[in-house]
Amino acid sequence: MMMRLQVCPSVLPLSALCRPAWPLPRVLGARRCSSMPAVRHAVYPDHSRMVQAFSEIPGLWRNGLANLYNFWKLDGFRNIHRVMVHNFKTFGPIYREKIGYYESVNIIKPEDAAILFKAEGHYPRRLKVEAWTSYRDYRNRKYGVLLKNGEDWRFNRVILNREVISPKVLDDFVPLLDEVGRDFVVRVHKKIERSGQGQWTTDLSHELFKYALESVGSVLYGERLALLRRLGAKIWRDHVEAWDGIFNQADRCIQNIYRTMRQDTSAQGKYPGVLASLLLLDKLSIEDIKASITELMAGGVDTTSITLLWTLYELARHPDLQEELRLEVSAARSSSQGDVMQMLKRIPLIKGALKESLRLHPVAVSLQRYITEDIVIQNYHIPSGTLVQLGLYAMGRDPGVFRRPEQYQPSRWLRTENQYFRSLGFGFGPRQCLGRRIAETEMQLFLIHMLENFRVEKQRQMEVRSTFELILLPEKPILLTIKPLHSS
Repeated sequence: MMMRLQVCPSVLPLSALCRPAWPLPRVLGARRCSSMPAVRHAVYPDHSRMVQAFSEIPGLWRNGLANLYNFWKLDGFRNIHRVMVHNFKTFGPIYREKIGYYESVNIIKPEDAAILFKAEGHYPRRLKVEAWTSYRDYRNRKYGVLLKNGEDWRFNRVILNREVISPKVLDDFVPLLDEVGRDFVVRVHKKIERSGQGQWTTDLSHELFKYALESVGSVLYGERLALLRRLGAKIWRDHVEAWDGIFNQADRCIQNIYRTMRQDTSAQGKYPGVLASLLLLDKLSIEDIKASITELMAGGVDTTSITLLWTLYELARHPDLQEELRLEVSAARSSSQGDVMQMLKRIPLIKGALKESLRLHPVAVSLQRYITEDIVIQNYHIPSGTLVQLGLYAMGRDPGVFRRPEQYQPSRWLRTENQYFRSLGFGFGPRQCLGRRIAETEMQLFLIHMLENFRVEKQRQMEVRSTFELILLPEKPILLTIKPLHSS
């Protein structure tokens, strides 16, 4: 079993700010009264209600140690997402919580998310990824942009945005990711042939992990890691050894890049990968570049592979929908005459399927921000400095936010209404997932290639729920059967 590094809760963060379909709360400027500081305040239809104090927010926050004990008895650490759903049903759309020393205000409504993100400040802060910072402190390594805060974070993030998340980088990423996708199809065909049964039934989680690792490595390092053929699983068994392996890979690639720049002029015009681009740009130190590249590498594997696994699971459960997506891909291939960039612009249902997977099966339980100003949500005053969490899993399954939330309906994302602050699988704002562009493109191309070549089926009566293990994972193996569409 490959050990998972602890990923950031919003590492797989999709955020599109769409025009709302209903009159949204109007965000006011500074409002003063004799007993309360200036706040950012949402005016709801029942705006005549008096703003209530922070201490009036319902929830379980008065005895952190007792709450921690009860949380442990309920196996809450594996079921934290379901605990949040239960608490929202019990206390309403906002509640306070204190488990041990950990304290937060939890919200679920999209309109309240809008207020939260407007109060995140110039240097948004979220929960620390303790396991990642501990390794860096232990090895005396720099923090990357995922772990940095303040002005240092902003300086690094602005430079990295241009190289990693800007729309212009797609032209560079697509050929690399498309090649990995085609190689994965070849690998699956070989697995089917070796089975001798004309089909392949397996738990795809390890194969998808390798696919995601090969994809993100190709984009970041500009070279194939050959991990589709072999994977040194030993380095993943221990957290420190895993990070050592990732940093060693970065060091090796940096040496190769400098060697290539000195010796090889024939590669001019070919995209060299994010790492080489940042080195050539020469605006960040090598240690800063290495720190952020390794975080992107580690944070971009489980997150995408698990999302793809859930998507295949849902398509296997809905064969008619799978066929509809296959027809969309076929039409896109035909109309674009094989131009992959054009194909990516003509697959709205594929993109909707990925959004729907992230709604029902988000990688992260919540998005968090420490607010930098006093705000009012649901008519409760929340003071500056409070940790506020938006429950992603709970919001995705709330019938007050999504009609028939238990149903997997990619077509719900084709409509322009009712998307305001609802699609947040990649986070939002300046601190949204830096690897979003890579992940979205990687997953879209994967589904294109799989649907063009295979039919995915599941075992009868197979229903799988999520369990929390630093990220949300299937609680048991998902066995899928893959059949070729054509005998060749």
